[in-house]
Amino acid sequence: MGSIEKLLDKMKRASGPLPFDEVAKVCDHFFGSPRMRGSHRIYQMPWRGDPRINIQNRHGEVAAYQVKQVLKAIERLEEEHA
Repeated sequence: MGSIEKLLDKMKRASGPLPFDEVAKVCDHFFGSPRMRGSHRIYQMPWRGDPRINIQNRHGEVAAYQVKQVLKAIERLEEEHA
């Protein structure tokens, strides 16, 4: 299992905040280069509606609700490319 897969598995099992660097690595892999706004990394999504994922570095961590949003977006990407 590669490092991205291990991080993704960790994200799926987590119930609280996770290290920012780990979540950012997964987002960069799946979503490409982000726009940076202060402590935020904003990723564009290829679908209509709210076409972005936003993660914020809060004292080195990403909030659990943002991790869930990332996981949902990855799931949607995988469904659309299956």
